[in-house]
Amino acid sequence: MLKNKTLAIALAATLGAGALGSHMGGVGVAHAAPEATTSRGLPDFSYLVETQGPAVVNITVTQRRRQSAEQLPFRPGDPMYEFFRRFQIPIPEIQTPPRQSMGSGFIISSDGYILTNAHVVADASEVTVKLTDKREFKAKVIGSDMRTDVALLKVDATNLPVVKIGDPDKLRVGEWVAAIGSPFGLENSVTAGIVSAKSRSLPDGSYVPFIQTDVAINPGNSGGPLFTMNGEVVGINSQIYSRTGGYMGLSFSIPIDVAMKVADDLRKYGKVERGRMGVTIQSVNRELAESFGLDRPRGALVSSVEAGSPAEKAGVKPGDIILSASGRAIEESADLPRIVGETRPGETIPMEVWRNGEKLNIKVTVARMPDDDQTASPETPSAPGGKLGIAVRALTPEERKQAKVDGGVVIERIGPGPAASAGLRQGDVILAFNNAPVNSPEDLAKLTAKAKGVVAVLVLRENSRIYVPITLK
Repeated sequence: MLKNKTLAIALAATLGAGALGSHMGGVGVAHAAPEATTSRGLPDFSYLVETQGPAVVNITVTQRRRQSAEQLPFRPGDPMYEFFRRFQIPIPEIQTPPRQSMGSGFIISSDGYILTNAHVVADASEVTVKLTDKREFKAKVIGSDMRTDVALLKVDATNLPVVKIGDPDKLRVGEWVAAIGSPFGLENSVTAGIVSAKSRSLPDGSYVPFIQTDVAINPGNSGGPLFTMNGEVVGINSQIYSRTGGYMGLSFSIPIDVAMKVADDLRKYGKVERGRMGVTIQSVNRELAESFGLDRPRGALVSSVEAGSPAEKAGVKPGDIILSASGRAIEESADLPRIVGETRPGETIPMEVWRNGEKLNIKVTVARMPDDDQTASPETPSAPGGKLGIAVRALTPEERKQAKVDGGVVIERIGPGPAASAGLRQGDVILAFNNAPVNSPEDLAKLTAKAKGVVAVLVLRENSRIYVPITLK
């Protein structure tokens, strides 16, 4: 955990799991690069760039903005403010100059499908794709998924150069990798480094097991491909850790298998549907493992089970430690949401559970995860608790009885924002906001909407009540 530090997650384009299958015509047909040549022991990326560079594209996004009456520079006390308020004169929307941002992407099928980051094309009114041969196309956003930060575009073209899709599971920490993109609009720029870590969880509530590298990634690189020395794409460059907004040696890429599964869903259904089982979980440390009689720290410890949820129907109980799901081991608690999230609603998955010193086999039929428009984040203040950067739900009657409280909302997801900066966690129960009781997400939304400065939030965490100071703008 990064404690007491002001590191901010900077999306690397402020200027701007599965496979798609044969129906995407041309996926993976690019020629693989031969074994990378070296000079005095140093890697040579020239062949990779020559063969794969043409499939990397520059993306320009236009966002047309309108300024509403609330955005006009009239303040209470201003004569103009009182004039418009008293006579209720409608103020026409003011067209402001369009804003342009830039990012990167790469072609995954010869008939024009392109992968990039969802944040690159967010709120786009027009998307232009430019190839290395100077051809330009207007692109259609087929769909985007904010939870994984993946978007699928389509251009009307054929016989386009395509990248070769690789296998992120075969990546080794310390292996050389390269990125091609458009940092600061400088098209087809190449940077290189090594894999620093795999399956990295970030404190943004993401389902993505990021690939961490030290490849230089800057604004404009977002959405570009991460290549192995054999010319295979293993990730989409997405985020960096930075104090300044620029590269500081920590870059994160979305594994390509995760991105391709999302792209396949976007193409087929226009959105990504995820499974949920209705439990609150926490990590298992060495002390907890010892107290539960587990051989070593692993699995996801169930702290609460939602009434009427798939987990309750399957017999999952608080205190269970889920050791595996769908045949995949749960080493860290973050592994479970990813596995369940990848499961389509209605499907049944087997789970191995540790209970009272014994292993049990349970089958859970997952339900559908609520749509993203119910997720609170700093960018969606209309969502419940959005000003805090969290997604919450009301406690069930059973949960209230178990926690011995009359109300409260539980944090289901937490992203970058005031709550995360103050140390709130997934699973915390918010009981009061500046001593005003919180019984529903709507209560929290109303209280945060009019709050500014430092507020005191009463939180129930592991049977202890604590006040957490949070600074709101």
